[in-house]
Amino acid sequence: MIKKGLAVVVLISLCLVSRAQVNPNDSAVSAFIPNASFSFQFPGGDVADRYGNNGTIGGGFFFKTRKNLIFSADFNFIFGSDIKNADSILRMVETESGHIIDGNGTYALYSMFERGYSINFRVGKIFKVLQANPNSGLMVMVGAGYLVHRLVIDNQNNTAPQISGDYAKGYDRLTGGPNLNQFIGYFYMGKSRVLNFYGGFEFYQAFTKSRRDYIIDQMQKDTNNYLDLFFGIKIGWMIPIYKQAPDSYYYN
Repeated sequence: MIKKGLAVVVLISLCLVSRAQVNPNDSAVSAFIPNASFSFQFPGGDVADRYGNNGTIGGGFFFKTRKNLIFSADFNFIFGSDIKNADSILRMVETESGHIIDGNGTYALYSMFERGYSINFRVGKIFKVLQANPNSGLMVMVGAGYLVHRLVIDNQNNTAPQISGDYAKGYDRLTGGPNLNQFIGYFYMGKSRVLNFYGGFEFYQAFTKSRRDYIIDQMQKDTNNYLDLFFGIKIGWMIPIYKQAPDSYYYN
């Protein structure tokens, strides 16, 4: 059902952008704009007690109107390796020396990572500030979505049952909830289909709670509500789709 809905949105967008031939350097155009992005984020609020800085990679699309209004949908994958209080999380299965004994009687090899994702829908506008052409300028967007983060324990070959399978879920701090987000930066769309980009500052406020029934190291269910903040720098590359007017050539 979701795939059919997205297909309808894409089809309508393509029909709208193909109604007229325009030159993006001369006039504002309506365009369907697939894009890919990367962000480097700093944590704040409650999530800063669990993780350090993280990155995201994402993809989605904009739909830009001739009045430079922007509508967008995107998916972003969250990844990081800076885990706070890792030893205390696994203290119940570690030896006094801080190791985990696997099923073979040897020290288990494992790593811990931050993982997550966000799905967002946004609306915004491109303003005539530092305008390189009628389709570029200062972009401001606001949106809402859903954000999830968790701790992943990567046990090599799954030799330690204490931190594998369903037991790993008891430690993973799976947390999720709705989010609000804001972006302010620069949007550039030129005549080239390749050189189109945006970049700026992005902010998230996620209202989350635990999605697990039991936390093993806490020996209880986590019933707290959390305010997870993320802020950082985001850059994106775009491929606008619109019907372009042919270049005119004049001869004497």
